[in-house]
Amino acid sequence: MTGTPLARRRPARSRRALASVLALVAALVLSSCGGDDLQPSDGGAATSDEAGSSVVDTPELRALKADAGIEDCPRTNRRGAVEGGLPGVLLDCLGGGAPVSLPGLPAQPTVVNIWATWCGPCRDELPHLAQLHAEAGDEVAMLGINYRDPDPAGALRLAKESGVTYPLVSDPDQSVAKGLGVVGLPQTVFVDATGVVVATERTPITSYDQLRSLVREHLGVDLA
Repeated sequence: MTGTPLARRRPARSRRALASVLALVAALVLSSCGGDDLQPSDGGAATSDEAGSSVVDTPELRALKADAGIEDCPRTNRRGAVEGGLPGVLLDCLGGGAPVSLPGLPAQPTVVNIWATWCGPCRDELPHLAQLHAEAGDEVAMLGINYRDPDPAGALRLAKESGVTYPLVSDPDQSVAKGLGVVGLPQTVFVDATGVVVATERTPITSYDQLRSLVREHLGVDLA
């Protein structure tokens, strides 16, 4: 009888089958990856250390927050989410302070900016948001959500460099992703005095004039 014995052919077929399975698995893994604009370099940040304490409230972060002149987070109540409003999420205050219930924010026109240190356009628009707070803080409230950021200390340093002094909260677990429809950063949400989200901007804000126009359009506050 000629040719390779059957006993020798089976391992080759097994190896080919295994290679096909591995290739399929690799393809599935690659196809599941996406949203690169939502991926920090180390894959995200933890919410607490081994002892269970918040990693965004440490002596170092408190000192950085104070040095940047960032305001205390607003006092909020624990009311549930209103229809069409901010999601019922409780977020830690970046750099220490009372946690913030998003639906419980004070009843006034509010601009909520979702940002991270690893987002280039976020860095570029922060000074415009800082200017809005400086010029319209009595008429329009501001809140920054530091989103899936592995570097809270870097976030506070960037806030100082950008002139940001409005309150900042931390969302390392992407708690607001579904409720606010976060698909990329930056994202700016406009909330009216009744707590309803009236508009969402998913493109970078490139000038203060643009931001002022958006506030007038969405919140009815004329800052001219």
